[in-house]
Amino acid sequence: MNTKYLNFSIAAAIIISLISCQKYLDVKPDKKLAVPSKLEDFQSLLDNYSVFAAEPNSGEMSSDDFYLTSAHYLSLSSDVDRRTYTWEKDYLFRPEDNSWREFSTAVYYCNSVIEGIEKVKRSNSNNTEWDNIKGQAYYFRGKRLLQASFIWALAYDRSTSDTDLGLPLRLNINFNEPSVRSSVERTYQQILNDLKVSIHLLPLIPLSKVRASKPAAYAMVARAYLSMQDYNNAVLYADSCLRLYHTLLDYNSLNSASPLPIDRFNREVISENQISVGQILNLARAKVNPELLALYDNENDLRKAILFKDNGDGTAGYKARFTEGASLFAGTAVNEVYLTRAECYARAGKLSEAMKDLNTLLVARWRAGTFVPFTASSKEEALSIILKERRKELLFRDIRWMDIKRLNKEGAEILLMRNVNNKEYKLLPNDLRYALPIPEDVISISGMEQNKR
Repeated sequence: MNTKYLNFSIAAAIIISLISCQKYLDVKPDKKLAVPSKLEDFQSLLDNYSVFAAEPNSGEMSSDDFYLTSAHYLSLSSDVDRRTYTWEKDYLFRPEDNSWREFSTAVYYCNSVIEGIEKVKRSNSNNTEWDNIKGQAYYFRGKRLLQASFIWALAYDRSTSDTDLGLPLRLNINFNEPSVRSSVERTYQQILNDLKVSIHLLPLIPLSKVRASKPAAYAMVARAYLSMQDYNNAVLYADSCLRLYHTLLDYNSLNSASPLPIDRFNREVISENQISVGQILNLARAKVNPELLALYDNENDLRKAILFKDNGDGTAGYKARFTEGASLFAGTAVNEVYLTRAECYARAGKLSEAMKDLNTLLVARWRAGTFVPFTASSKEEALSIILKERRKELLFRDIRWMDIKRLNKEGAEILLMRNVNNKEYKLLPNDLRYALPIPEDVISISGMEQNKR
């Protein structure tokens, strides 16, 4: 079967049958459309780059990695973008094209593979490919559910997770099943289950980094546990990842004068996904938060020259996108996993191990021969150093929004502020707006409960 035709047909079925995949609208797909029946067909679905490589950007758009000047804010053509930037309570998504649709379409594709592949007999001749494809589907479903929970659910709180609103867990392709929001606890358990299932099925080394692998799955489970403030489990999965893959990119080998100094699929990348920049995150508009920029205060720290471009007006833009293009990197990479393990070690009082991980990363970021290893005499000091470096290392990676939410649960008291035309906008720690509203058209059609504002 022609894979291009297959992808078009399945996509057409989804578009006909769903509006944002919210309730599938009780509309059935055209039975004449192509149905995948071979392993190569299912792999083709998962290789649909427009579905799986591009992830929702709402979290990054809401974060404090950047700011817009008043002029650039007013130049935005979309009222939705303007409302997102200032953390309004509602109408943050376009009905026809939004982050919810991206999330739910990807989940539907994964469900199609997970259900459909069972109709292909697993044999000695195809077991490796069969397992790999099924593992990819579980990985991508778990990852999309996790990223969606960062956007549309409040930060995980063990004391309220059984009652806090999570996601609708549509785990099959039944068009007649109503969409009902699960709890945050149930959502996270599904995420962890999907990702852990994928670990046992995926290969150590993928054919391409846009596909999943065991290290990628371990890294994603570590991210999930970190977001839950479950540091005991986060460190175990981060460690498992680094035992399999721990290669770092030496910034001394990069050309800081290049407009795109970091290659796509570079040796530090474990798995690659991207988020679109849209209007708000476009390099021509988004200015790096000056408080963030000020953290790069040592001339031997190569990151300032590698990561940023001087706009010539006293502001800076972010240029090291890991994508060789306008989109932002939203995959997993070794630097994140080292920082996760270091933070977990520090929280457990294992200061030597924590600082060793941090220094392993930073020596690859500083000018050769100049780095002096960091030390810490207390858990608090170690955490302060590590979280500062995490802030400097993982900017514009679709991670900061999650970090703000979880750290505020730990008492960090991170206050977000925007200023537009001398009007100040604030997002207080643990504000209900940290769970963005589900698109209003989705709520209207599905009858699901909306996030409290």
